[in-house]
Amino acid sequence: MKRLSTLFIGMALIGGLAWSSRPASSQADAGWVTLFDGTNLNNFNQIGDANWKLADGVVSADKGNGFLVSKNTYTNFQIKAEFWVDADANSGVFIRCTDPSKITAANAYEVNIFDKRPDPSYGTGAIVNVAKPTTFLKAAGKWNTYEITAVGPKFTITLNGVKTVDGAEDPKNPSGAIALQYGGGVVKFRKVEIKPL
Repeated sequence: MKRLSTLFIGMALIGGLAWSSRPASSQADAGWVTLFDGTNLNNFNQIGDANWKLADGVVSADKGNGFLVSKNTYTNFQIKAEFWVDADANSGVFIRCTDPSKITAANAYEVNIFDKRPDPSYGTGAIVNVAKPTTFLKAAGKWNTYEITAVGPKFTITLNGVKTVDGAEDPKNPSGAIALQYGGGVVKFRKVEIKPL
């Protein structure tokens, strides 16, 4: 019996050491849920006629108009979305979409990806009709990362490590689906993760 107790304690110590020596990144990744990893669209419904296609670890579109809409709804969260667009692209990450079958900037929050928007005040880095970017950035021709945080009525947007919206407030849409938009040009997404808060 004493031998079993000693064995159990030894195994517990080894397990504890193994856990504490885990890389910090794996502990920091706790709570993140992958919505899209380049392999399938199982977490999304397609609406509209955009020609979304999966290839080489990305989902892309270059014709039509439409959205990939999450099957689940979210209230408070952080999102990380990796995307690539050309100079003519019109896209965005829509959050808290209250009507997943008909998405607009009026019934959701559009975190814009639109370098050539006719009214540039709500271009890339903005939340359309809610918050203009504090720093104007362009996204075309490279891989970019959006970090979007929504907690209650407050929003923070970071594009490639640069904060473009900090603490903007709007209470009209408290929760809803997430949607990836195709509206023009060439648009690609390769990774989308969400962490409920």
